[in-house]
Amino acid sequence: MDTLAIDKIRILLCEDDITLGSLLADYLRRMDFEVDHCLNGEEGIEHFQKQHYDLCLSDINMPQMNGFEMLQTIRAMGSEVPVIILTERKANEDIIRSYELGCDEFLNKPCPMDILLCKIRAIMRRCMLHKKNTETEFNLGNGILFDSVRQTLNGEHLSSRENDLLLILCRHLNETVDRNLILRKLWSQESYFASRSLCVYVNHLRKRLAGTNRRILGVHGKGYRLIDSTLQADSLEA
Repeated sequence: MDTLAIDKIRILLCEDDITLGSLLADYLRRMDFEVDHCLNGEEGIEHFQKQHYDLCLSDINMPQMNGFEMLQTIRAMGSEVPVIILTERKANEDIIRSYELGCDEFLNKPCPMDILLCKIRAIMRRCMLHKKNTETEFNLGNGILFDSVRQTLNGEHLSSRENDLLLILCRHLNETVDRNLILRKLWSQESYFASRSLCVYVNHLRKRLAGTNRRILGVHGKGYRLIDSTLQADSLEA
């Protein structure tokens, strides 16, 4: 599976220690994240209401609104944005309370920068996979939209089999999807008839995708890959 990109993720950092906060923010920016640094939870919530964030990184001990209150407010707003608590507090009750309020990770200061980076990457990878596996609408380039709920491609109706096949490929863009996995999922079998039928539907979709930035490649002996044709393909069509 291709490595998930995590660059340009926007992080809300709430840390009242100006020196530590500046060090964290500078490090994360060097790692290609976008970071907004706030000095307390109240300021953090103000930013959160105005700007989309992919992850929040917060201390507990802060003036005006502490990390617990900030986390509780974020969850009360209905947001599922990942939250990492980074604090000097080590009591079990603080750890338990943080998770009960909805944090995704609890780390103690001082936390090595590389460990923090690994935690952020792991959390964002899980979030991206979840999003990818629940997406139903896809922009295929040139203003052409695939809506798997309405079963339409550029406004034209797709058959159920075409729709389901394209949905699988879109959710694994630029990744090779195993041929047998497709057969088991859509035909519930790996017979010769099902295999030939799959080839027919792939060819149908190839024609329907004309005018988009997507192409279906056959990966010899493996399966199929939907690629963004604006990128460099690393395999040849079978």
